[in-house]
Amino acid sequence: MTTVLSAGALSVSALPTTAVLITGASSGIGQATAQRLTRRRELTVYATARRPAALTELAQAGARTLALDVTDEASMADAVERVEQAHGSVGVLVNNAGYGAYGTVEETDLAEVRRQFETNLLGPARLTQLVLPGMRAAGRGRIVNVGSMGGRLVFPVGGYYHASKYALEALSDALRFEVAPFGIRVSLIEPGLIRTGFGGTAAGTLADSAVPTGPYAALNGTMAQLMAQGYRNRLLAAPPEAVARVIEHAVLAGHPRTRYVVTPAARLLVQVRRLAGARAFDALLRAQLRT
Repeated sequence: MTTVLSAGALSVSALPTTAVLITGASSGIGQATAQRLTRRRELTVYATARRPAALTELAQAGARTLALDVTDEASMADAVERVEQAHGSVGVLVNNAGYGAYGTVEETDLAEVRRQFETNLLGPARLTQLVLPGMRAAGRGRIVNVGSMGGRLVFPVGGYYHASKYALEALSDALRFEVAPFGIRVSLIEPGLIRTGFGGTAAGTLADSAVPTGPYAALNGTMAQLMAQGYRNRLLAAPPEAVARVIEHAVLAGHPRTRYVVTPAARLLVQVRRLAGARAFDALLRAQLRT
């Protein structure tokens, strides 16, 4: 595979086309990313999901579709093998699949925590392991991990979700140094609030984990209300296409950034947390929650 990247520009000349493997493409950020990258003639997009039937629209748009469950070893290995058989190697891996399971540290079932870490951290890690031999042999590759602003700051009742995203931050930082000598670039995408099904899933898991008459009932109720308001607010939440544009840059730029924080609100919050420190940020949260 011959790939020529122009410095700092969204331009790739590739004969044959570069294979892009995207996880969690049935909706939200993954779907928007697959739609956007499929328009690039120099890329062959492999859109994946646990249920390929959910990828019909992407297939009609020109994407190739595969079944891939990031919690299933055989599923991941088969998807990577299929791409490598057609292209020699996976040119770009977009680790997008993930979800938010919310609840207090005390009340959340640890079985649910394990499922979340399998999806948000261990799945991306294993897929990375599977594609790296081919990328190293090719002497090039891109790995784009979709994290969250929640990997840089923490809100109450999201401790386990934030922990999975903090862990993905650490994994990405280590990986970036390890694979750079082989011509492989690693970027981390850190979206803020995005108008997808994520907010509804998070609210649902919070409701399931909360004890209605428990010691955290008031906190859980307040956080559920704030989450709903945040995802409805057009100034705070952006459409998934905003993230897809940034992922496209990370995939195609000659010199991709190591981190991309997406949405103005997310950039502001990350900077406030960094500059204010833990105590001041906690005080801001207490004022917001009136605790």
